[in-house]
Amino acid sequence: MLRRTVERITFAIGGALIGAIGFYEYEKFRPKLPVPLPTLKPLSVSIEPDKKFPWEWHDTAFNDLFEREAYIVSYNRRLRHPNWVLEHLTKESLKRGEGVDRSKSRFLEDLDIPEKFRAKLVDYVKSGYDRGHMAPAGDAKFSQEAMDQTFLLSNMAPQVGNGFNRDYWSYFEEFCRRLIYREDFKDVYVFTGPAYLPKKDEKTNKWYVKYEVIGDSPNVAVPTHFFKVILAAKDDPSKPGGRFYALDAFIMPNERISDATPLTVFKIPIDALERATGLTFLNQTVETVPLCSAEASKCILVANPKHVKEELRSALPEPSKNKSANN
Repeated sequence: MLRRTVERITFAIGGALIGAIGFYEYEKFRPKLPVPLPTLKPLSVSIEPDKKFPWEWHDTAFNDLFEREAYIVSYNRRLRHPNWVLEHLTKESLKRGEGVDRSKSRFLEDLDIPEKFRAKLVDYVKSGYDRGHMAPAGDAKFSQEAMDQTFLLSNMAPQVGNGFNRDYWSYFEEFCRRLIYREDFKDVYVFTGPAYLPKKDEKTNKWYVKYEVIGDSPNVAVPTHFFKVILAAKDDPSKPGGRFYALDAFIMPNERISDATPLTVFKIPIDALERATGLTFLNQTVETVPLCSAEASKCILVANPKHVKEELRSALPEPSKNKSANN
């Protein structure tokens, strides 16, 4: 199903994952309209003819790109979690297939990734963090295989459980689905991923990126933040190309968030998010309106107790305080 998406809408990876600018710069940037749609730009390396290196001796890859049934993922071997995932949601993709049941799915290590770079099940044990889906299982109900693939650890990143993964973040995931079946959008494209943003040390007046690592040995990074870029589209003969596009980006801390917090608090200009993550999400120009606007969506989250109960399966003990890393 996602293969049809790839034929129509592909994407570019714009640099390294770690390139944060921090929240203190957000107000400096404003989204440029019209904004782009994804296209693919292959990575190229230039080598001087007289200084050629025998590249067959050296595997330089530290990112792996995989196309699954319901999503595409770019996996970071160093951080042991995705750089990003991309989903294409439609009414068809959100329909439950015959016999599809979340209880049949199991968390699994991704055997497509070399063993020494793989996130492992034991890495999350007694960590205090949930195995947080980047592409949620609720978006992949059309087949059991699609749902099972969302449980690969290459689709996971450590998330705070109570108040975030099992609550506010899950409501946010449901909001993306509601754009299809409640707000009448025909296609919704969602980029999701982790981010590492700097925090100011009040004693030194300097900025640092500091994050915990979990696992045995500790090598799975715990993101400070998570983002979503949402592009929603519907048919509209009055618009150029006959399509209406709405776009917004959001970034929120990996911590407990009150259910009363408006989603719009976490809006961020696309340009600021790209600078913070080192990623280029969209690079083909179309006219858009803000997703959170009178023309598109009220951007109101709705709590979903049933989903919360399902997520309790990933509950783990409280996090250890003695494993951290600075970058």
